[in-house]
Amino acid sequence: MDPLSVEGAWLHTPRVHADLRGSFFEAFRTAGLPHPMEAAQVNCSVSHRGVVRGVHFAAVPPGQAKYVMCVAGAVLDVVVDLRVGSPGFGRWDAVRMDDETPRAMLIAEGLGHAFMALSERATVVYLCSQPYNPGGEHGVHPFDPALGIAWPEGVEPVLSDKDAAAPTLGEARAAGLLPGYEECVKFYAAPH
Repeated sequence: MDPLSVEGAWLHTPRVHADLRGSFFEAFRTAGLPHPMEAAQVNCSVSHRGVVRGVHFAAVPPGQAKYVMCVAGAVLDVVVDLRVGSPGFGRWDAVRMDDETPRAMLIAEGLGHAFMALSERATVVYLCSQPYNPGGEHGVHPFDPALGIAWPEGVEPVLSDKDAAAPTLGEARAAGLLPGYEECVKFYAAPH
């Protein structure tokens, strides 16, 4: 796995075996991951062009690590460092993921995740280290100028009511919603 510019996020580009029948690749394996990840829940979202989901994150502990793949269509997948006190606080990285070049992003607990559907229809599957916990789930507005995420031009964004009402990075920080970097580092080091 290759590290991204956001500490705690990696990109996996599997080796694809192709022949006359089609192709095969190993999409996920826990052994050898740079960050421990046991899947407790698998989610699948189908989105129309322009749909933006996120920036979502979970309170740490327990947090929620994610392993994200686009299995049909194309998305711009985004990871954001939301850990207060992190040297990279507010930094983001984005990777185009699609069904032609298999890739997956591993995202540690405490980081934010979002994506925008670029194709007419896009299917994203993500493995989560913890099941959905409504009381511990939070968001930051994906179009907050303080984040400055470079969303693709020429694609009309579509947000859920919840994501459209999400606080800015500053508002989430002032409300105490964001995870602390030191708390996350301690969590990463503890046995799970």
